[in-house]
Amino acid sequence: MRSISGGDVTSRLDARSACVDLNTLGRWIAALLLSLALALSLSKAATAAPIKILALGTSLTQGYGVPPGQDFTAVLEARLKASGLDVKLINAGVSGDTSAGGLSRVDWSLADHPDAAIVEFGSNDALRGQSPQQTEKNLTAILTKLNAAHIPILLIGMKAPRNLGPEYAAQFDPIYPKLAKQFGAILYPFMLDGVALDPKLNQSDGIHPNPAGVKIIVEKFLPYAKRLVAEVRH
Repeated sequence: MRSISGGDVTSRLDARSACVDLNTLGRWIAALLLSLALALSLSKAATAAPIKILALGTSLTQGYGVPPGQDFTAVLEARLKASGLDVKLINAGVSGDTSAGGLSRVDWSLADHPDAAIVEFGSNDALRGQSPQQTEKNLTAILTKLNAAHIPILLIGMKAPRNLGPEYAAQFDPIYPKLAKQFGAILYPFMLDGVALDPKLNQSDGIHPNPAGVKIIVEKFLPYAKRLVAEVRH
């Protein structure tokens, strides 16, 4: 039988001890890395800001005549959040505003550093019988500024009142699909789709939607808003 010297025993014990120490160290390092990764993930989740969407428009965006919390932007934000999307809508709607007014305030609206923008103008231009060419020029300038800021755009279309005649409508209505294509914007064809001219869904002026009308607008608009959020995330 081969004898084992004290030196051999000590060497083997030292080697075994070293293996144990290395294994322990490896497990400790792995645990540390996992803890760091988890902490980083939690930190990012805690500090992640909601996606800010600028809603730049007229009284239809502002929520003329409806109670607080029942306007277009508030209802849209609530529906997006209910869909699991962390968003904040900035209501930059001004009652009576035209496309020229929107252009005059787009720069300071961008001071909020929005991640995306909804643009809704033209209804008051048409109601005042303003030149469709001027409306197109103003909208082009607005979209150009948003594009320069690398902000995804959802353009809301409008239709000319038919009492202005077919020639006016033929010049006005195509503005929106034309500009959406030109600027690569998402187009929602008509703001008042499903609501216009329905007394049950509008206020007494026959122009502005009531809370029931707002809900219908938002439900139809929701898929387009989700596409806008997806563009921000892309």
